[in-house]
Amino acid sequence: MLTNYISAAMHKATYELLEDGTFYGEITECKGVWANASTLENCREELQDALEGWITLGLRLGHTLPILDGINLNFSKEVA
Repeated sequence: MLTNYISAAMHKATYELLEDGTFYGEITECKGVWANASTLENCREELQDALEGWITLGLRLGHTLPILDGINLNFSKEVA
């Protein structure tokens, strides 16, 4: 499930070539997940690293993560 979530998020990534020749990437659905690198491939790799850290920290802190392509990583808070 985690791999599918990361894949879904990365498919939502947008990239931009900046005036200084570097690449900027972000995943707007995942607030605060962005990267900047000298090549598009490095930007993609750094963006995925940032996403993985964001997911790990969010889950650890109990934050509600966005549901992407029907994939929900959030823990149910229902009590039986």
